[in-house]
Amino acid sequence: MTIQADQETVIVEAFINGHHVPSLSQSPKENPASPAEIVGYFPVTTKEQAVEAIESAAEAFKLWKKTPIDERILRMRKAIEKIRAAENEIVHLLSREHGKPLYDAHGEIYVSLMWMEYACNEAASVLQEEVQEHDYGKTILSYDPMGVVAAISPWNYPIALSTIKIAPALLAGNTIVLKPSPFAPLAAAKVAKLIAGEFPAGVINVVHGDADVGVELTSNPLVAKIAFTGGTATAKHIIKAAADTVKDMTLELGGNDAAIFLDSFDVQDERAMRRIVISNFLTTGQICMIAKRVYVHRSIYDAFVEKYIEAANRWIRIGDPFDANTTVGPVNNLKQKNYVQSLIEDARKRGAKVIPLGQILDEQRFDQGYYLQPTLVLNCDYHDPIVVEEQFGPTVPILPFDDVEQVIRLHNESIYGLTSSVWGREEDAISVARQLEAGTTMINTAAVQGLDVRFPFGGFKQSGIGREYGAEGIRTYTETHVINVPATLDLPYIPE
Repeated sequence: MTIQADQETVIVEAFINGHHVPSLSQSPKENPASPAEIVGYFPVTTKEQAVEAIESAAEAFKLWKKTPIDERILRMRKAIEKIRAAENEIVHLLSREHGKPLYDAHGEIYVSLMWMEYACNEAASVLQEEVQEHDYGKTILSYDPMGVVAAISPWNYPIALSTIKIAPALLAGNTIVLKPSPFAPLAAAKVAKLIAGEFPAGVINVVHGDADVGVELTSNPLVAKIAFTGGTATAKHIIKAAADTVKDMTLELGGNDAAIFLDSFDVQDERAMRRIVISNFLTTGQICMIAKRVYVHRSIYDAFVEKYIEAANRWIRIGDPFDANTTVGPVNNLKQKNYVQSLIEDARKRGAKVIPLGQILDEQRFDQGYYLQPTLVLNCDYHDPIVVEEQFGPTVPILPFDDVEQVIRLHNESIYGLTSSVWGREEDAISVARQLEAGTTMINTAAVQGLDVRFPFGGFKQSGIGREYGAEGIRTYTETHVINVPATLDLPYIPE
């Protein structure tokens, strides 16, 4: 059954100091499932408007930082209820502009609200001032807001990866300027403005635009912190832009996350095989923490591949995001589709076996949109580009390994270290997990199926700096202020 979406064309404007700000030019956002359809238009914000947004946030910070934590939480809870009330409208817009199937778009709202509610529940205790009395006097630890936060969100989970920044930043007493990705700007801007309606003018600002806007957000001296989710290459430019003003940063970057199947894994476990298929192809493989390379112990490799193909062909149904039967939609944009396709073609030229997976529900729509049929890639070399690079699309290589030492080495030689997963007997899997260089390792599950917003999330090496989610993801938007009240001012090693 296909659910018809509201086909209204959405027009988004910049939102600065509580007002919609018109732009001299607008960019279209197409529907990746049907690129001839324009879902909406978003502005090309100017550098001058970005400066205005930053200055508005800096001015609003003067009062907002003094707002009691109870009021901050109350306002955020009201914003949560507004998002919940508008969920269906937001989901339809997200599916149209992004290409996510409806169930996946609802899932993004679910994760977003889960995190926002957790942050509201925990903020008061996490940000509570600590007073320690001891033999040397008294020490006060205060968690103070930082100032203006520049939040730059990606296109793959535009709402979840915006609210992951907005909620803790505001609860901690900061103000924010959000820049959504031009590949998915509409739903994120809508959600941000719903939240902004519950806060004083200038506390939340939304800008769009090109590289010059990004440079302003990351170099302007009034910006105290940068919160960025996206590619590692872009992050390197951000770090350089921020260097002159030495800004605080939380960077959640790329990953080439491995799934490791030990010889104790039961290949007959159909539910486990379904979990790994989902962890490869949910959101058409466009998730930073999705399993992008699979290593299987040689003793179970052939049986694993057979059962994997069976599970994939049962679950993967490629089609219209508004079709209730669809589990995999189009790739979000043509550039990404071409990149993934180039990796698959390179693997084929190198001698790999490429196996198409799943069922195409509508051949005509498939040919019109940015669709790629999911593929399994076999007979790769461990160092082929499709294995060592982040594909961020609907393809996955499966490779055999001979012993635990080998697979740990293969895992750890990557420049990335975001998440990983180990599958098999729990005791054995945990033993291997302890030796992996990754911010999160999941046991017998992977990707969002193993995500827990109560605990910190982030990466090793070039997968990022800092952590989001959990108490650490709230406190990362504060500066720790130590106030010492010594019992005596006389120090024994200083002469009279």
